[in-house]
Amino acid sequence: MLALRRAPLRLRPHSSCSRPLGSHPDQAFGNRRYFIQDLCNGFLDLAIALPIPPSLPAYSTTIILTTVIARFAVLPFAIWGKRRAWRIEERVLPEIERLKPIVSKEVLEQMKKDGIRGEKKFLQETHAKRCIEILTARRKELFKEHKCRPLPSIIVPPLAQLPIFVIGTIMLGRLSLDPTPFDTESFLTLTTLAHPDPTMTLPIILGIITMANVESSNWVMNAAERERARQIEERNAKRIAESGQKQIQPKGLIKPGLRLLSIGRIMIAAITPGSIALYWVTSATFGLLQTWVMDWLDIRRRRRIEASKMVEIPATAATPPPVEPTIPQTRSKKRR
Repeated sequence: MLALRRAPLRLRPHSSCSRPLGSHPDQAFGNRRYFIQDLCNGFLDLAIALPIPPSLPAYSTTIILTTVIARFAVLPFAIWGKRRAWRIEERVLPEIERLKPIVSKEVLEQMKKDGIRGEKKFLQETHAKRCIEILTARRKELFKEHKCRPLPSIIVPPLAQLPIFVIGTIMLGRLSLDPTPFDTESFLTLTTLAHPDPTMTLPIILGIITMANVESSNWVMNAAERERARQIEERNAKRIAESGQKQIQPKGLIKPGLRLLSIGRIMIAAITPGSIALYWVTSATFGLLQTWVMDWLDIRRRRRIEASKMVEIPATAATPPPVEPTIPQTRSKKRR
């Protein structure tokens, strides 16, 4: 029976081989269609060939196994992006913080040499603008030097997963069309892999897992670290508001986007075949575990860095604070 049901997936038009290349305007589309059909046939053959115990549903188990293997295949891209982000925190940002008082003093001296005069607010804005320009240029140089530009680190890991995710979804959607062996197998709340979940259990689980992925970083923090992170966010928001300049914060865009995505995935998974919903839930579960492990490693790394800084504090406690730009500026006004 399975062989008869799988027969439509293996059909090939006989006329395509007799026509020369370029004679078909839809040849590229046909090639893509054959590629998906080959994947479908390979998936069905794999489900039969795997030594899956009779107590487990063959197709559902194969969906879970292939999803996990595919996510492991693109895991190096996520590790690559995380290591680049760590280089930013460990090499670029400390160097920028070290340069801030030096650049501030140099810009102040240059403004004195140039004979810049004006009100206190004007002098502070000019000083801040020049410092930001110098530090921004230096930050770009450090990104290039340490090979850790933020944009590739952010977009490459999800882009590496996207082709596999799309192809897997299309393949399972094709396999869920009648006639299909998926309508003979049930799994958990799915009465059949070819129809949507009638209880909405898997779509809701998918939304919960996606939402949990947004907040997973808070799971590995203690109360003091969460409070410190909140204070840093408030301080950054206040600094941006005072500067009057619009700045794009990636975290501020990613979290709301993922929250909206969790709602959208529930709605879409509610109308998709059960095989696709199972695939999405498995992939989201792997992504949640991956995010949790990386956040745990990240928080351990930060704790080690903070511990090393605490050891260095007694040696640097006597260092004088950086010179405020407003003090020399007010003195120059009095001299005038």
